[in-house]
Formats: sequence, C-alpha cells, structure tokens
Amino acid sequence: MIATLGKDHTMKTSVQIQEAIHTLTAAFAPLNCVIQAARKDSFSFTLVDEHGIACHSERLYPQQYQADEPLRAVIQRVQSSLAA
Repeated sequence: MIATLGKDHTMKTSVQIQEAIHTLTAAFAPLNCVIQAARKDSFSFTLVDEHGIACHSERLYPQQYQADEPLRAVIQRVQSSLAA
C-alpha cells in the first residue's frame, strides 16, 4: 500500500508539473519556454527570445506551482521583470 501511495504522489506531481509548464509556455509566448533540470518535485524554466538569447531563468518548487495563485504570482513577477 505504501508503494501505491508513493506512485500516486509521483503521478500527481508529474501532472501538476506538466500543467505548470503549459501555463508558463502560454503566459510567456512568443518567448520559448525551455524546461531544464526537472527533478522529483521541482523544475527550472528558461525564457529564450527569437534570437536564442535567454531572458530569464528560474527554478520552481511545489509551493510555487501546485496552486494557481502562487504560479500566477511567479508569472506576474517575471512579466514585470521582463518589461523593465
């Protein structure tokens, strides 16, 4: 039973990460959102412009992507940073 719980947690986390990646990709288009160093519960994303220049890079942890509001706060903060 413990193995099943661990597997369910891993699958749920994987789905949450995929949803967060989709949200980030949509939020920062037309920049390319490159996912790097995906590990257990966290992942890094880098925003790359049309010239291949990285504009922003950040690592996200579960508390930042498992709920809509924290992910929205990350997106707003990064968008403000890019506009500056």
